[in-house]
Amino acid sequence: MVFELSKLPYEEKALAPYISEETIQFHYKKHHAGYINTLNELIKGTNLETHSLEEIIKVTEKYPSQKSIYNNASQAWNHTFYWHSLSPVGGGEIPPGDFKDAVIRDFGSVDNLKIELKKAALSQFGSGWTWLIVEKGRLKVISTSNAQSPLGKERILLTIDVWEHAYYLDYQNKRADYIQTILDHLINWNFAIENFSRS
Repeated sequence: MVFELSKLPYEEKALAPYISEETIQFHYKKHHAGYINTLNELIKGTNLETHSLEEIIKVTEKYPSQKSIYNNASQAWNHTFYWHSLSPVGGGEIPPGDFKDAVIRDFGSVDNLKIELKKAALSQFGSGWTWLIVEKGRLKVISTSNAQSPLGKERILLTIDVWEHAYYLDYQNKRADYIQTILDHLINWNFAIENFSRS
């Protein structure tokens, strides 16, 4: 199959002023699209052409000789998940329900969850991702480097992209401001709730 760039769940200007339309255009149309296009070239004529994106990631992760395919496939998947982890009407309070109850059980409070997400995102050295996942029935915050993700190992609820291209046009080297802005105004708790309910 030929992979295509998935449609954004909102307009390119919808996250402004927190993430500018210019950043979205570069991030989505250049970086995300670049991973898709490179992946299509790399798998052309191979048996991976018939695999889904998730299958390609799981198959190639084990083999150093297929690292380039893995990186581009995983980055394509990670970015699609990231776009849905943000919302123009995000941030704010987590709606009451099972997910919020789990947050309070595992972190003590919603504020503590935010602190853990920010701490993990800031402590990730270099490029990578911060994730909210379910592991053995408990909520957990983890980070991964470069293109890596917990796909296939855990249930993933949310992610925050901490590659510099995600924020540099708007925040320069102020990763902390970018992270805090996402947590305050853009994080899509409803997406986390949907993923959490798929147990």
